[in-house]
Order: sequence, then structure tokens, then C-alpha cells
Amino acid sequence: MPQTPDAEVVRTWCGLALSALGRAREEIDAINVYPVADGDTGTNLYLTVESAARAVEAVFAGHEAAGAGAGPSLAEAVRALAHGALIGACGNSGTILAQLLRGTSQVLAEAAAVGGADSGAAHSDSGAGAVGAAGAVDGAELLRLALRRAAESGYQAVAHPVEGTVLTVATAAAEAAQSAAGDCAAVAVAAYEGAAAALEATPEQLAVLDRAGVVDAGGEGLVAVLGALVQTLSGRAPARTVRGSSGIGHHARVAATEPLDAVTHAEAAAESAVGAVDCGAESGDGEGGPAFEVIYLLEADDPAVDRLRTRLDGLGDSLVVVGGDGLWNVHVHVDDAGAAVEAGVEAGRPYRIRITHFGAQDAHSAGRAKQQRERAQRAIVAVVPGEGLAELCAEAGATTVLARPEEPPASGELVDAIRRAHAREVVLLPNDPELRYTAAAAAEQARAEGVRVALIPTRCAVQGIAALAVHEPDRRFDEDVVGMTSAAGATRYAELAVAERQSWTMAGICQAGDLLGLIDGDVAVIGADVTATAAAVLDRMLSAGGEMVTLVLGDEVPDSVADALSEHVREHHLAVDTVVYRGGRRSPLMLIGVE
Repeated sequence: MPQTPDAEVVRTWCGLALSALGRAREEIDAINVYPVADGDTGTNLYLTVESAARAVEAVFAGHEAAGAGAGPSLAEAVRALAHGALIGACGNSGTILAQLLRGTSQVLAEAAAVGGADSGAAHSDSGAGAVGAAGAVDGAELLRLALRRAAESGYQAVAHPVEGTVLTVATAAAEAAQSAAGDCAAVAVAAYEGAAAALEATPEQLAVLDRAGVVDAGGEGLVAVLGALVQTLSGRAPARTVRGSSGIGHHARVAATEPLDAVTHAEAAAESAVGAVDCGAESGDGEGGPAFEVIYLLEADDPAVDRLRTRLDGLGDSLVVVGGDGLWNVHVHVDDAGAAVEAGVEAGRPYRIRITHFGAQDAHSAGRAKQQRERAQRAIVAVVPGEGLAELCAEAGATTVLARPEEPPASGELVDAIRRAHAREVVLLPNDPELRYTAAAAAEQARAEGVRVALIPTRCAVQGIAALAVHEPDRRFDEDVVGMTSAAGATRYAELAVAERQSWTMAGICQAGDLLGLIDGDVAVIGADVTATAAAVLDRMLSAGGEMVTLVLGDEVPDSVADALSEHVREHHLAVDTVVYRGGRRSPLMLIGVE
């Protein structure tokens, strides 16, 4: 396990943090009672980390595209992390988390800048303080400094800090790390346990949490992010539960037996530019607070931002301003949204302005109601892995999102597709198990905009095709969703892919260039010929029965393969029909579905 942070550690941490928040998103939303019980803290934290992770992934992709032998430096990775979090921050908690990540990144970048220099003994509040006279980096000390800078930065960004919130949890993590002995992993474990203990105490500091029997939602999200850091550095994931409304919950110590899960960098990819996603509001005291949440990015110099803070502090509450170096993320709750935007114009250049009316969470305005009446009744939004499949689904009436190779769509793209569908009811088909959390976050955002969204957890495009085949827009929404879900669930799926390297599989050892037949995600067949490998996969799938085979062929697969497989099914599996589609450019080598 790594003893000193590097770019790959940052990349892995982002992926694990995104997964952790994806798993906990709904539970965190459910315990969101402070500052206002609007149930979106988990979603906002997820979207913030998603943006940070995509920015990091973009740096790696840039180096790969340039053909550079080495990947990005630590400084490049952490700067991307901070920038992505800044421009994608959503809600009060997401904005504070962006500042915590920025503080962490500043220390790591500073240390990376002097890591090769003869820096001598350095001051304790800088990343250079972890660099010895010989230029060697003390990873544990670097992490201690980063956590401390993060907590300090968080308090500086909030106009009126409140104890019992994510700020308290961040401070406890930093303090626990300061007294921890050992390597990076030991420091991360100490920070996690300190944060978890502080989180459990938040109801004692905020009466609203105590009455609801929950811990602070933003703090819960930060503990999840710190847990991902522990898993990155130690290979062991902390075992924990989210404290629910019953008031029963705990944060266990690190489980020594739980191994580091493999994380695909595709899953880690998160949006570097979120765009105009309506991030949820998270402020006010829950009763009689300001009417609007206003968020915008701002290009301005430091003196102008200082004046802006004073101006906005007089207009409303829950003021958080994060950023630096000419780019800022401004978050405030006000009754006069126009005045808040005007203040930004006076300070510099505001853009990506997002205004949310708190009342719109429960009752839509007359304009929204009119828009709803003008919408179509129901639409399907489907993620597809090829242009041919996109055309096929579009012909069936679906709005499609094309999944690019090695770069799955982020939640912002799915929200945009739901908006383009312009319907009161939407069925979302992600068609990829790696998109489960991204799709759930997008569905939550669309619901906040008044769209009724049903997410069917399709794991492959052939399951999505099966669901589309039984879609009946004239049925009641619930009945249609049940029918589509049943059709997708009754469809087993497989994929033919080319092995990139030698590795162990459930079917034995494969070599680079071998054909792999994956059934329901697991390697079941290893072969050298496309037709023979696909036939072996079909035989295994049809041994349990089936009535319909769906084949989706990539561009490089000739029609003769489809003809041979159709003939094989006819000869060896009576009363089974075969349907063939072309996946088109960007589609996998072959997808197989058996209904």
C-alpha cells in the first residue's frame, strides 16, 4: 500500500469516495434535517465529488492522449481535484466539502513543488513541512498537515460557522490525525475514527439533530469520504452504518479482513464541468428562512470577493464562499435573489447562476404547473454503448445518451437527457451496473424539478432492449414500470470482449488477445474464434431455457457470424428465435441477451 500520496492515490481515492457516497446517498438524504430538511445533502455531496473525480480523470486522459510515458504529477492531480470540486459544488454541504478538498490539495501541491528541493526544516503549517532536508517526503506528516489545512479552510469559507456540523467533524479528523503515530494509513485511520466519534456527538451540539435522532448529514458524508481515504491507503474499508431516524447506528473501527475492492477508473470519472444542474438547497433554519438559494461561479479578485462577502452577509444567511486564484464558488440563501446576483456582477463576472426557490421543493409555481401540462405524459431515457443502438432505441421512442468508450456519462448528462425528453413521467434505463449511483443521483435531481422518474436497474443494453419491447405508454405508469422491470430481469446478458492482458478468470488463465465470453459479468468462456466463443456462451445460457436470443454485433463482426450463430441456435435449441441488431460505432464486440 502507498506510504506517500501520489497522483494514482488521488485517482483511486476519488473513485472510492464516489462509490461510497453513491452507496450512502439515499441514507444521507434521509437524515438531512439541518439546516433545512430538504433531503438532498447526500445527492449534493455525490455530485460535488463526481465533478472532482472527472477532473482528475481528465488529467490522466490528457497524459495518455499525449503519449507521455509517465502519468500526471501529484500537483497536477490535486489541482484538478480542487478545481473540479469547486466548479461542481452543489448545495451548502457540497460547497463546504469543495473547500475541504481545496485545503487538502493546497498542502499536497506545495509539498510536491518542493519535494525534490533541499528545503531544510520547513514550517509546520505548509506542505513543505513534510519535506526533509534530503527532499524526502514524510507521507504521514503530509497527511496530518493536509487534514489540518482542510479544517481551517472550511471554517474560513463559512460566514457564521456552526458547531455540530461537517466543520466540527473535519476539525475532529484533523486533531485525531495530529496525535497519530505510524504511516499514512495509520494517520488516515485515526482521522476517520476521530471524525466518526465527532459525528456521533453532533446531536449533543445541535438540538434539531437530537430531536430527529440523527447525526449531521454533511458530517456523515465527510466520514464516508475519509473512509474511502482509509481504503485507498490501507486496503481495508471501514465498516459503518448511517445513523437513521431511530437514533441507532454506529461507526465501527476499520475491518482488517475487508480487502480493497477493485475500482474501475470509468466509475471514478466524474464531471469536470457540471453545467446548469439545479443543485438542491441546504440552508436556513427550517422555519421562516430565506426564500431562495443562489449559487454561482465568480471570476473576481480577492478584494472584490471580500466586499462581496460583506454585501451578501447582509442580504441573507448560510453564506459560503470558496475558491481562490480568481475563481470562486458563491453560495447564499436570500429573499432577494436578484440582489445576490447583482452583488456578484459588481464584484466580477458571475456565471452558471443557479437559483432554487425553497417552496418549489413541495409546491410548484403556476409557471411550472403550466410547463408540466405542456409536457408529454411519459418518456424513456436510455444509455446506450453504440450509435446503432442509439438509433434503434430512438426509433422505439427513447431519448438516448451515448456512452463513450472508457467514459460513462455523468449524472449531469443524464439530467439533461431527462429534460430533453420533456415528459411528466420518465423511465430511466442505465444499461450498465457501473452507472447505478450516477443514475440514482440524476433521478433524484429530476424529481426535484417535478419529474416523476422510475429507475430500472438494467445492467446491459440487451436488458434495456427487452424493457423497451414491452413498454406501453397507455398503461398506468406503475404498471408500465413493473412490466418493463420484469422483462429486463428475465433477460440474462453476456458480452464478448478481447482480453487486454494475461489474468486469472473464473474460466481459467487468459492471455492478451484472447476472446472472453462474460455471462452476467463473469468470465465463463475463453476462446480464439468469435463464432465458436459466442456459440459456447449461447449454449451455456440456453441450457437453463429461453425463448428469444438477441445479438448486438459491433462494427468489426461480419454478417456471416450472425448467420452462423442463428443457424446454431436453430439446430441445437428448438423453439428459440434469434434477433440481430447492429450496435454501430463504439459498441462492444458482441452483446448477447436470452429471454
